[in-house]
Amino acid sequence: MLPTFNVSGDILLLEHLSSKFEKVRPGDVVMARSPVNPNLVVCKRVLGLEGDRVTVLPTSSRGHVKQVVVPKGHVWLQGDNAYISTDSRHYGPVPYALIQGKVFYRIWPPEGWGPVLNQQP
Repeated sequence: MLPTFNVSGDILLLEHLSSKFEKVRPGDVVMARSPVNPNLVVCKRVLGLEGDRVTVLPTSSRGHVKQVVVPKGHVWLQGDNAYISTDSRHYGPVPYALIQGKVFYRIWPPEGWGPVLNQQP
């Protein structure tokens, strides 16, 4: 999630009600179980909800821009540094049930302390 968060060491606060009551919106930062490795929790930004049409940037110089419709019960997650992020462009739409919570505050490091704001895609 560079440049929003550091590679390691950030301490984030999550709230779980938004994900349980399906109140996550595009632009929110969430923590979710990785769909390819359930032992891993990833931090990504929501780019689309079910039914949304998402413009997907290529993952390499040989790729091309495409449009994807997010299927029912899924979200499209993408890292803020699209060029080096492993996200829905690699593993596809993520089941909503894998979302663990919405990040709402960073408490460490001190210079980054504060609310984590929604950034509309």
